[in-house]
Amino acid sequence: MPTSRPPSRPTENRRTPRTGRKAPDRETPGLKARKIAAEVLARVIHGRRPLDEELHDARGHPDLHTLGDKDRALVRAILGLALRRRGQIAAVLEMLLDRPIPEKTGAVMTILHVAGAQILFMEVPDRAAVDIAVADAGRDPATRRYKGLVNAVLRRMSDNSGELVEKTGQVWRNTPVWLFAGWQKAYGEEQALAIAAMHQHEPNLDLSVKADPQAWAQRLGGQLVVRDSIRLVSTSGRIEALAGYEEGAWWVQDAAASLPAKLLGNVTGKRVADLCAAPGGKTAQLAQAGAKVTAFDISKKRLERLAENLARLGLQAEVVAADLLDHDPETLFDAILLDAPCTATGTIRRHPEVAWNRRKEDIDALAERQAALLGRAATWLSPDGTLVYCTCSLEPAEGEKQIEAFLSANPDFRREPIREAETGVPGTVTDAGDLRSLPSSLPREPAAAGGLDGFFAARLVRRTPADADG
Repeated sequence: MPTSRPPSRPTENRRTPRTGRKAPDRETPGLKARKIAAEVLARVIHGRRPLDEELHDARGHPDLHTLGDKDRALVRAILGLALRRRGQIAAVLEMLLDRPIPEKTGAVMTILHVAGAQILFMEVPDRAAVDIAVADAGRDPATRRYKGLVNAVLRRMSDNSGELVEKTGQVWRNTPVWLFAGWQKAYGEEQALAIAAMHQHEPNLDLSVKADPQAWAQRLGGQLVVRDSIRLVSTSGRIEALAGYEEGAWWVQDAAASLPAKLLGNVTGKRVADLCAAPGGKTAQLAQAGAKVTAFDISKKRLERLAENLARLGLQAEVVAADLLDHDPETLFDAILLDAPCTATGTIRRHPEVAWNRRKEDIDALAERQAALLGRAATWLSPDGTLVYCTCSLEPAEGEKQIEAFLSANPDFRREPIREAETGVPGTVTDAGDLRSLPSSLPREPAAAGGLDGFFAARLVRRTPADADG
């Protein structure tokens, strides 16, 4: 039986015993961190902002830097769970609320989601989570009148947390209906559930190394996965503090993201274009493999970060800021890697906000741009050259269907099938010969140690005039 809890002792307008005067206002301990978490969550969900940008030291929430390390870690943990379990928290709140809250800004629901993440899924004292949420609601005139409701709902949640989590524990709840339905259609019910289940785990940290991956795996306490990527078992602390960072021995790159560049084969001495290149993991791969790389991206700011990464790694590449649809290269390229802008639904485990700040219509809009970029990139390729098109999306419209349409419209190109030996991961090559990794690929025990980003890649070769005539 749930135990009842005594009401919290009011802190407003209390009198000191000796003088009878109002005590000085003091911010409730922990309130600032939770307030920042709620504000960031609102910007991510309603403003469709990337979570990483909101948590960035320089570009993120203006008050984040005023928190101590412990509170900053708390903010990150709350937001991670509030996003990974958003559907489940919403289902719990729906069970506890008699009717929807008629509040336009959504601030009350955001406060409830932040508190819900703590009460249902974190080792935070329930009493503290409730009291802080009530205090947060009381700070803003727009939410102040809902203090009583916030208090009542969260106390009921706290008293029945185990039962509520169990009742709403189906993994599909934490994916928007339209998105999960698309995965069911594309991959089947079982695989769609497996994908959604992997999204509930914190992401792994994978590294690409310049040389001797086995030695670096041992030094960093990691494991080799997908040929020569290193997966770290423990990632506590700052990445910059890991051995090899300062000397430029490795860079962070999901194991699946390392595969498309490898599909170009031996690039030593070849002129290779890396299109939509920032932040530069694939550029670094190509430069390390001996290619003469030109990295293109429309964003000068992102290219600055790419150049900084290359400088740390001691690698060279030409960097060009340009809109590919308006740019003409001086000469054709021997090989091209096009990592096209996409919905990034294959990276939800790493970026849980993607599930909630994407819209169904985004797929069509991005697919149109992808088709334009692929058509443009094809004109930059030498005869007999190889073009790898890839996206970190799980949506067929951004992958398989793009290649079907391209090959139908471009008879001077053919698909060069990918072999499973090239990926090193069973089950990641489609019947058509394309790469398709899923978050549920590379199963491991425990489950959180496995998985990959969801990637699609196809390898295309431009026919020579003689091949086309034949």
